[in-house]
Amino acid sequence: MREAEVRRLLAANLLCALAIVLTAVAPAFFLDGFSVLGTHLTWLCVCSVCVATLNIILHLVLKPNQSPKRRSFAHKISRFLKCCIYFFMSCILFHAIIVLYGAPLIELVTETFLFAVLLSTFTTLQCLCLLGPNIQAWIRVFSKNGAMSIWESSLQITSMCSILGAWFGAFPIPLDWDRPWQVWPISCSLGATFGYMAGLIIAPLWIHWNRKQLTYKSR
Repeated sequence: MREAEVRRLLAANLLCALAIVLTAVAPAFFLDGFSVLGTHLTWLCVCSVCVATLNIILHLVLKPNQSPKRRSFAHKISRFLKCCIYFFMSCILFHAIIVLYGAPLIELVTETFLFAVLLSTFTTLQCLCLLGPNIQAWIRVFSKNGAMSIWESSLQITSMCSILGAWFGAFPIPLDWDRPWQVWPISCSLGATFGYMAGLIIAPLWIHWNRKQLTYKSR
């Protein structure tokens, strides 16, 4: 395993973490009354768009999983459209799962859907950037010992940390603390965000510490 590749992964992940921090600070200079808690829906949109844009740019620049085959323009357009469809389907699926776990079915639909978009940005979008619209590759990566590169290992860690963060973020909601951040879906979206950021930091460090045990084989 090349140390340069690990450093590239660390730099990319730190940029993503920094982008999330900036989404909580920078919009206040342009939007009156902006705050993560006070205008949470606006922050959800800004965070999702910024993280998605940066992830796409980083994967286009770094090309961590570039195919040796040259693709036609028509194939690239078809792949892009499939990725868009997959991302939208992921948002719908996450929305349904969140409702099944107790979110309001009819009330606060916008809040729930934007939270689903945020989760899709932290998980599905990364899969689409790295693996494309290939469900079999997704299943392989998230199976035991299925990762074939440090980027796929990072994808595993950040995705799981995001989902676990969202799950742990739901714990304070039913408590009678009467805090503003207990309003749906603030604690869950913040939990997913902190989980994602933790995964971004943990992934390259874990890979670096376990680099001697990690042996990626082509499948």
